Amino acid sequence: MAYSGVLNISVPALFRIETKCKVSKDPTSCYLNSSPSTASSTATSENNSIEDNSIRTFTYSRASPALRWPDLRLEEIQQSPQTYFNSASPPFTLAADETSCLENRQEMFLDVDGIEKTGDEEELEVGQSLRVLDRTSKSRAKKMTKLALRRAKDWRRRVQILTDKILGLRPEEFVADVLDERLVQMTPTDYCFVVKWVGQSSWQRALEVYEWLNLRHWYSPNARMLATILSVLGKANQEALAVEIFWRAEPAVGNTVQVYNAMMGVYARSGRFTKVQELLNLMRQRGCEPDLVSFNTLINARLKSSPMEPNLAIDLLNEVRRSGIRPDIITYNTLISACSRESNLQEAINVYCDMEVHKCQPDLWTYNSMISVFGSCGLASKAEVLLRELESKGFIPDAVTYNSLLHAFAREGNAEKVEVICKEMVKRGFGKDEMTYNTIIHMYGKLGHNDLALQLYRDMKSSGRIPDAVTFTVLVDSLGKANKIKEAANVMSEMLDSGVKPTLRTFSALICGYGKAGKQVEAEETFKCMLKSGIKPDYLAYSVMMDILLRSNEPGKAILLYQEMVRDGFVPDQSLYLSLIRALKIENKEMTLQRVILDMEELSGLNSVDISSILVQGGCYDDAAKMLKSAVAKGCDLDRENLMSILSSYSSAGRYLEGWDLLNYLKECAPASHKVVDEALVVMLCSANQPDAALNEYFKIREFGLLDGSHIMFEYLIKCCKESELYADASQIFSDMKFGGMEPSQNLYQSMVYIYCKMGFPETAQQLADEAEAKGIMFNDVDIYVGLIDAYEKLKELQRSEIVVGQLRQRCKVVDRKVWNALIKAYASNGFYEQARAAFNTMMTDGPSPTVDTVNALMQALIVDGRLNELYVLIQELQDMGFKISKSTIILMIDAFAQAGNIFEVKKVYNGMKAAGYLPTMHLYKVMIGLLSRGKRVRDVEALVAEMEEAGFKPDLSVWNLLLKMYTDVENYRKTAEVYQKIQAAGLKPDENTYNTLVLMYCRDRRPEEGLSLMHEMRRLGLDPKLDTYKSLIAACCKQQLLEQAEDLFNDLRSKGYKLDRSFYHIMIKMYRNLSIHSKAEGLLVLMKEAGVEPSIATMHLLMMSYGSSGQPKEAEKVLDNIKLSGLNVSTLPYSSVIDAYLKTGDYNAGIQKFMEMKVDGFEPDHRIWTCFIRAASLCQSSSEAVILLKVLEDSGFDIPLRLLTGDSKSLVLEVDHLLERLQPLEDDAAFNFVNALEDLLWAFQFRASASWVFQLAVKRRIYRHDVFRVAEKDWGADFRKLSAGAALVGLTLWLDHMQDASLEGSPESPKSVVLITGVSEYNMVSLNITLKSYLWEMGSPFLPCKTRSGILVAKAHSLRMWLKDSPFCFDLELKNEPSLPELNSMQLIDGCFMRCSLVPAFKDITARLGEVQPKKFARLALLPDEKRDKAIRADIEGRKEKLEKMKKKVGVTMKRKTMNGKHRKRKFVQGAMLPNRKDLSLEKSSSK
Repeated sequence: MAYSGVLNISVPALFRIETKCKVSKDPTSCYLNSSPSTASSTATSENNSIEDNSIRTFTYSRASPALRWPDLRLEEIQQSPQTYFNSASPPFTLAADETSCLENRQEMFLDVDGIEKTGDEEELEVGQSLRVLDRTSKSRAKKMTKLALRRAKDWRRRVQILTDKILGLRPEEFVADVLDERLVQMTPTDYCFVVKWVGQSSWQRALEVYEWLNLRHWYSPNARMLATILSVLGKANQEALAVEIFWRAEPAVGNTVQVYNAMMGVYARSGRFTKVQELLNLMRQRGCEPDLVSFNTLINARLKSSPMEPNLAIDLLNEVRRSGIRPDIITYNTLISACSRESNLQEAINVYCDMEVHKCQPDLWTYNSMISVFGSCGLASKAEVLLRELESKGFIPDAVTYNSLLHAFAREGNAEKVEVICKEMVKRGFGKDEMTYNTIIHMYGKLGHNDLALQLYRDMKSSGRIPDAVTFTVLVDSLGKANKIKEAANVMSEMLDSGVKPTLRTFSALICGYGKAGKQVEAEETFKCMLKSGIKPDYLAYSVMMDILLRSNEPGKAILLYQEMVRDGFVPDQSLYLSLIRALKIENKEMTLQRVILDMEELSGLNSVDISSILVQGGCYDDAAKMLKSAVAKGCDLDRENLMSILSSYSSAGRYLEGWDLLNYLKECAPASHKVVDEALVVMLCSANQPDAALNEYFKIREFGLLDGSHIMFEYLIKCCKESELYADASQIFSDMKFGGMEPSQNLYQSMVYIYCKMGFPETAQQLADEAEAKGIMFNDVDIYVGLIDAYEKLKELQRSEIVVGQLRQRCKVVDRKVWNALIKAYASNGFYEQARAAFNTMMTDGPSPTVDTVNALMQALIVDGRLNELYVLIQELQDMGFKISKSTIILMIDAFAQAGNIFEVKKVYNGMKAAGYLPTMHLYKVMIGLLSRGKRVRDVEALVAEMEEAGFKPDLSVWNLLLKMYTDVENYRKTAEVYQKIQAAGLKPDENTYNTLVLMYCRDRRPEEGLSLMHEMRRLGLDPKLDTYKSLIAACCKQQLLEQAEDLFNDLRSKGYKLDRSFYHIMIKMYRNLSIHSKAEGLLVLMKEAGVEPSIATMHLLMMSYGSSGQPKEAEKVLDNIKLSGLNVSTLPYSSVIDAYLKTGDYNAGIQKFMEMKVDGFEPDHRIWTCFIRAASLCQSSSEAVILLKVLEDSGFDIPLRLLTGDSKSLVLEVDHLLERLQPLEDDAAFNFVNALEDLLWAFQFRASASWVFQLAVKRRIYRHDVFRVAEKDWGADFRKLSAGAALVGLTLWLDHMQDASLEGSPESPKSVVLITGVSEYNMVSLNITLKSYLWEMGSPFLPCKTRSGILVAKAHSLRMWLKDSPFCFDLELKNEPSLPELNSMQLIDGCFMRCSLVPAFKDITARLGEVQPKKFARLALLPDEKRDKAIRADIEGRKEKLEKMKKKVGVTMKRKTMNGKHRKRKFVQGAMLPNRKDLSLEKSSSK
C-alpha cells in the first residue's frame, strides 16, 4: 500500500538485512553469542552476520545479565527501596522547573503499549506449548493439564508469588535460584506478567527472568514475551539493550505487529521519530501491516521529536485516515496531550473539534488533557468551566482532574481558589497526593510565601505522604530565590536523610541559591557533590556555575569548567561567552581569550558579526575590530553599533590612528558603507571631544547631501556641542535633523530644551517640550522644567515661569520640590518676596514640604528686596511652623548684613549661631573678617583670626590680604609688615592684591621710592598692578614732589595704551600746581584732549587753583576768560577759584570786584562763594577787614556770618540749622566746607560758644561724624581729620571737657591709652597736626606723638586724668563768646599752624633755637617772659654741650643731637626697619627653585 504524507515513511539502509534469532528452537541445544562486543555491535551495526545453524553443546548454570553485559556494570547496581530514582516512573510526577507539573504525567499516559490487554480473555490466553525436558518423577506433585491451567483463576496469585520471590533476592543471588525451584506452575502468559511486574521495580531482574526463560529447553520464545521485555526496557530508558534483544529475536517471533509496536514505543519514548519511521517501513516490507497502535506510537514520536507546527495535529489525523484507519480516542488524547505540553491552545481546540465532528466521544483523559492545556495557557476559569461540563456529561473527576485544575490556578497565583479546589477534592474522597502538595508548594514558592511552603511541606510529611525529588527541588529553588540559603541547605539535608536522591534540577537550584547569596565556596562544593553522585551537569548547571565563578573573580576555575562543558557537548550561549570574555579581558589572559573566540566560531557557529558584537560588549575592541574586518571581507553587512563602539573605544584611549586605519579599510572593502563610515568618523571625533573637527566632517557630509544618517551621529554631535557650549551649532544640527525627517529621541529633546534655555530662548525650549509631550514623550527629569524657569527668570518673564509650574500642577499630583525651589529662587532674584511667600505657602499646603534650600530662597527674596529688618520676623515665623533654622540660613543672613555693612547685626547673628551650637566655616570667617576689616575694627579682626586658628582653620592668602588692607587703612604699618612676614612664613605666594596693598601702604606712609621698587618687582614676577595702584603711587610721588618719578609713571601708563580718566590728569595738575610749574599744567590740557578726555570745569578749576596757590590770581583769571570763550558750562566754581586766589593774596578789592563781575554775568553767589569769603574773613588781622568781606555777602542777600559776629547769635540757631539742611544734599561737600570755614571765623574772633553750637548742629546733621570724639566705657578717643583748624579746636575743647567730667565722676571708665587722630595732611594751607600739638603743648597736656604712626597723639589715661583734674589750663574749659566783636583776630596762620597771635613770637623763638621739645618744656618756656625765656634757652644749650663733651670723653663716640626732628627720623627709621623692603618682597630665586 502506497503511503505518503506527513509521516512520509521510507525504508532506510539500516533495516535492509536478514536477521535470525540466536536462540534455536531445538529443545536440546541452543547457541547464544555472549560476547560483550557482539552485544553492542549487533544493536548498532548495519550488517549483522548470519550465524550458522550447526548444533553445539552448551553448558549453562545460571544466566545473569551482568555476565552478558559487563559494560553496564550491572553487578554494582544495588536493589533499593522504590523511590523516584530506581523505580519505574510513577503515573503522576511534578517537574521542578518552569514546565507544567501535569505535562510529565500526560507523557506517561501517552506510553502506548499495543500488546497489553486486560480482562479474562487476556488471562486465559494460551501461549505456545510447554516442552518437557524429562518425564516427571512419581514423587512430584501431579501437574495440571494445559486446559486446567488455562482455566485456573488464580493466575494473579501465582504471578505475585513469583514476583515477590524474585524481588526479594539479595544482590548477590540470582533469579535462576527461584525459577529452578518451580514453586508454582506457570503458563507462558503468566511468565509475561512476571517479567512485566518485576520490571516495574527492577528492569535488571526482569531481563534476567527473560534470559533464564530463553535458556530453558521447555520454553519457546513468543511475541508477547518479546514485546513485554521491550516495553520494560523502554520504560527504563535502556534503548541499547532493547535494540539488541529485538534484533536477536527469531523472525517468527519478532515479525509481529505487537513486537514492532513495542520497539517503536522504545524509540518514541526518546522522541526518535526517524527511527520509528524506519521501523514502520521495515514492518511493511516484511509483510506486517501496521495497526492503529502503530500509528499512535508514530504520532507520539513525532510530537516528542520537535515542537508542533501550525495545523500539524490535523494533518497527522488526516494521514492516519488516508491509511484506511480511523483514529480512536487514544489518537486524539495523544495529540491533545502534546498540545498541553507545548501550551498550544488553538491546536488542542482544533483536535477537540475534529474529534466531535468524527463522532469520537471524549473520555475522562480527554477532558483532563483539555483542562491541562487551558491551565497551561493561563485560562484557569475556562478549565473550571470544562470541569463542570465533564460532570454534566456523567464523568466523575478523578485526582488527575483536580490536580490539573489546581495547577491551572496555581500558575495564576490564585491561592484562594486553590484552597477551594483542595477542599472540593477532599470532599469528593480524593486525598492530597504528592502531586497536589507539590503543586501548592510550588505556587507558594513563586509567590514568595516560603513560610507557607515549608509549613505545607511539614503537613505533607505528617499526613503520610512521602516527599519526592520534585517536592524537595521546589522548596530548594524557592528558598534559594528568596535568599534563604540556610533553609534551602537544610531542606537538601532532609532530602538526603529521607533517602531521596537529589536530581540535576535539585543541585542546580541549590547552586543558584548559593550563587545569589554570594557563597562561591558552597556552590563549588555542591557542584562537586553533584558530580560525585553520578549526575552529569546539563547546560543550566554549567551556566550557573560558570556565572558564579566569573562573578567571584575566579576566571581560572571558570575556564576549566568551560572546557568540561565543551567536552560534554554543551555550548555556552552569547551571554555566557560575554561574561567569560570580560573576565579574561580583566585578567589579561590573551591566549585563552583567543581560544574562546575560536570556539565561538567553530563550536557555537556564530558568525563574525555576532562575535564582533560580543567582543565589543566585553571590551575587547582590538579583537572586535579584527572580526568586523573579517565580516566585511566575507561580504557581511557592516554593523553600525559595533563600529561605533569600537571607534568610541579608540577615541577614549586616544588611539586615533587605529580608528582611522579601520575606517580606511572599511571604505576600501565596503564601498557601499561609505555613509556609515563617514558617520562613524563624526561619532569618533565627538567621543574624542574634538567638536571643531567633528563639525567640519559633518558639514562635508551635509555638503554632499547625505543628511539622512542615523540618530547616533546627530545625538553625538548635539551632545558634543552641548558639552562644548557650541549652542548655535547644536541648534543648526537639530534643524538639519528635523529637515531630514528624523524624529528626535527623548534624550535629544531634553538636550535641545537645555540648549535653547542656555541660549536665552526659553520660548523655543518650551515649544520643543510641548512637542515632545504631544508625541507621548514625557520628561521624567525635572531639571528640564527647572532650566525653563531659570531661563524665563533671566529674561524677567516670571509669568511664563508661573505658567510652567501651573502646567506641572495640572499634570502631576505633587510638583517636584526642585521646581518649586526654582520658582521661589526666580522670585528671590527679583526681590518679589510676596510671590515667593505665596509659593512657599502652596508647598506647605499641597506638598512637597519645603527644605533648607526653599527657606534660603525665601530669605534671599527679603534680602534682595532690601528688607533686612524683616529677616528676624521671617525667622520667627519659620520657627513657629516647626522649621529648624539651618546653618546655611544663618550664613545667608550674615552675608546679607555684611554686604550692607551692618557690623552690629552681623556680630549679633554670629554670636547667636555659636550659641546654637553651629561651628563657623571658613567662608563665614572670611566674610566676618572682610566686614570688620572694612569697618577698621582691628581688635575684633585680630580676635576673629585667633579664633579661626584655634578652630583649626589655617588663614589663606585672601585672609592675610584683608588684614594687610585693614592695617594699611588704619595706617598701622608695623602690623602690615608683620602680616607680610606671616605670609612668607606660611609659604604662601603673594598675589596681585598683596603687592597692590603693600604699594598703597608705601604711598600712604610717604615712601613712594620703596613703592616704586616694589612695583618693579611685581612686574618682574608677571603681575600687573592695578590702575588704582598707579594712581596712588603717582599721588604719593606728587606729595613728595618726586616730579621725575611721577612723570615716568604717568608716561608709562600712556605708552602702554591705558585709557586714563580725568583723575590721573588732575593729580598731575595738582603736582605741577604745588611745584609752580604752570606751563606743564597747561600742557596736560593738550594731552587730555589728544587722549580723548575733554577737560571739565573741575579740570579748569584745578588749573586756576594752581595759579591761585602760587599767588598768580591774574593767571587764574585768564583761565576763567578762556573757559568763557570755550563755551563750557560756566558755574560759580571757576569764579570761586579766581576770587579765592585774590583773597588769599590779600587783594580784597580785586576779589570783591570779581564778585561783582560774577553777579553781572548772571551768577548768584552760592555756597562756594560764601565759603571763600568766610575763610578769607577768618584770616583777616582786623575785624574791620573781616566785616567788609562779610558785608559783601550781606549785600548779596546772605547775612548770617555777619550777624553771627555782630548780633545775638543764639537767635540764629534755627536759621543756621535750616541753612545746613539746604546745603547738605549739595555736591562738593558744600555743608562740610561751609561749616569748617564758619568754625574758623567764629574761633578766630572769639565767638566760641557760637562755634560750639554750630559744631553740635553739624554733628546732628551728620555733616561731622557722630563719633568725631567719644567718651564711652573704656573707649575715649577722637578723630579730627579733615576738620578745619577752628572746628578741630572746638571739638578738642568739647572732648577735653567731657573727659574732665568723666575723670571727676569716675565714669565712664577710661582705657589704658587715649588716642587723638589728627592726620598729616594739610587743608587750605593748615596742618591740623601742628595746630593741635601747639595748642595742647601750650596747655602742658600729656599727649605725645605716636612712635609708630604719624598723625596720631597718644596719652596715658592716668596722666591725662591727673592733668585734667589738676592743670590750671583745665580749670575752665567752657567755650564763651566775647561781649563784642574784637578789633583784632586772636589767631594767626604761620607755617601751616593756626595758633594764638600772642604765642607766635615764643613759638618762633623756641623752635628756631631748640627745635621740637617736649610738651611740658614747651609750655614752661612759652609762658616765661622774653628775658627769662632767653636765659633758659641759653642754659639748655650750654647743658647739652657739657653733656656731649662728657660723652665724648667717656665713650669716644659723638652723639647726635636728640631733637624732635631727630626723634621723627628715628621713628621713621624704625618704621622702615619694621616694614618690608624691596628685598623682602621679592621672591628669592633659590627658595623658588
